[in-house]
Amino acid sequence: MRLIRLLKYDLAREAEDWVDDGVISEAQAELICARYQVDYRSARQRSLGYNVLVGLAYLFIALALITLIGANWEEIPRALRMGGLIALTLVTQWVALRAYCTGDRRAGEGLFLLGNFFFGAAIILIAQIYHLGEHMPDGIFWWALGCLPFALITRSPWLAIQANVLALLWFFLQVSMGYYPALFPLFIAQSLYVLLRGRASTILMLLLVVSIGFWIEFSLSEFWRGEQLGAGLEFYSENLAVAVSLFILLYTFSHWLALRASPVAKDYAAVISVWCLRFALASLLVFSFEQPWEALIEADWQHRLSMWLVVAVMATVTLLLALPARRLISSGLLYVFFIGALITVSSSDNQDLAMYLQVATNFALIGCGSWLIYRGIHDGISHYFFLGVMSILITALLRYIDLIGDYLGASLIFILFAGLLLGAAKYWKYHQGREGAQ
Repeated sequence: MRLIRLLKYDLAREAEDWVDDGVISEAQAELICARYQVDYRSARQRSLGYNVLVGLAYLFIALALITLIGANWEEIPRALRMGGLIALTLVTQWVALRAYCTGDRRAGEGLFLLGNFFFGAAIILIAQIYHLGEHMPDGIFWWALGCLPFALITRSPWLAIQANVLALLWFFLQVSMGYYPALFPLFIAQSLYVLLRGRASTILMLLLVVSIGFWIEFSLSEFWRGEQLGAGLEFYSENLAVAVSLFILLYTFSHWLALRASPVAKDYAAVISVWCLRFALASLLVFSFEQPWEALIEADWQHRLSMWLVVAVMATVTLLLALPARRLISSGLLYVFFIGALITVSSSDNQDLAMYLQVATNFALIGCGSWLIYRGIHDGISHYFFLGVMSILITALLRYIDLIGDYLGASLIFILFAGLLLGAAKYWKYHQGREGAQ
């Protein structure tokens, strides 16, 4: 999937400049934008900067009022304090609802955001008045829950993001104190609903994916911890296996999503694919050293059965998605490498195996870099090309640092990398020549 989908609104604005310069006609600009499912005329009026400035202005209004109230807090009678906070919140939300219902939806959404900030401030300050601070995360939970209805009614991505961010804050505070956030899926469901029924939002989509990942991992961690004493977030070696399996599933899901007719689905697919690729390269760079493999071999794999069950379920879903997406071979190879490494580290205590796994990871990293360079040249995707080159260069640098003192080994690795890059350059020249001949 081409990464130009992520820059399609910039393309629309560039097309406007081309029309103004007489390079293309307005009809041609509309055809170019239509190819990427962008309305040329509406994109010209699209102003992210305006929306950001208005949102920040509302935020600073909220901060100014909260600061003003806080500065004179002790001088205000208790009844007036509480009544004023409630009145400020209700009036702001009423004005927002009125603006939204009369057709000015963007202004309504901005005022809803402001009203939600006032609602949070009211919770905090009223709790301070009546000394209600026994379990601090409860206040954030009620704040997030209060934002929820407005996100569902308006189906606004920004209101859903506000609720989801607060829910994540509550999630981490809860788990840090040893409590399970049982109602967190409620906020996941609202984000999913807004994504499906509201405007497109890449930020909300990524936030939803992150929220699902954290919830799955912590739920498994709580299940594996069982009746053991101790509070706070605790991850096991099995969590890493589940995380890798999740990213393979996400990668395959992105290709399945790219087959949907909806242009929004294609945009989401491109974003998910890019971030999965970055995660894969970062993970391979970490495991290109011997120490992480040694730590995994030394780890206590006490929950193998349930871990394998979760991995098997995810692998099954991955392969079912890979079949229509025509990614059966690539997804299968990823799982072969992953499951082979997982079996090795979870069932053996031989530390010598760490070196072989390190070597295999370095070869996988070189293979990924070479594949990205090939894709970048063959399909004309500059992001893939430079990502592949950077992965090879970083690998070379890391191996040089790792092999200082072993000059022969470092020289052989550098020769190998030089050969790969020269081969890529030759293929680029051949590909350019063939395109020129056509």
